[in-house]
Amino acid sequence: MPHHHWKCPPHLWARLRPIAGQMRTNPTPAEKALWVRLRNCQVLGCKFRRQHSLERFIVDFYSSEAMLVIEVDGDIHLQTQEADAIRQEVLESMGLHVLRFTNDQVLTEIEEVVEQIGMIVELRIKQQEP
Repeated sequence: MPHHHWKCPPHLWARLRPIAGQMRTNPTPAEKALWVRLRNCQVLGCKFRRQHSLERFIVDFYSSEAMLVIEVDGDIHLQTQEADAIRQEVLESMGLHVLRFTNDQVLTEIEEVVEQIGMIVELRIKQQEP
């Protein structure tokens, strides 16, 4: 199974690295709840990283095996919808699938969220098989 790595240019990585570290240290309650369910390859044995940099973006969760980005959107995303759409378009142009969930979905419907992630992981991995 191919693994894709999109590296950030060194000058951007120097700026993004501390931000990603801070975001990993201080996750939102929804991000924390979802990470408990994604970490240690709990979804179909698929490895996820959290607050991972791809190109010039830091995504909430990323699996290189499934070529999948998961974003957990809080209230701030109501004001950044246009920027979020552009960001999603760039990520999708890299061959990534982007799943978005609201904080409320993650906190109140965690089983459904994890089930949906599992379905997409399975589909994405099958699509990559020769």
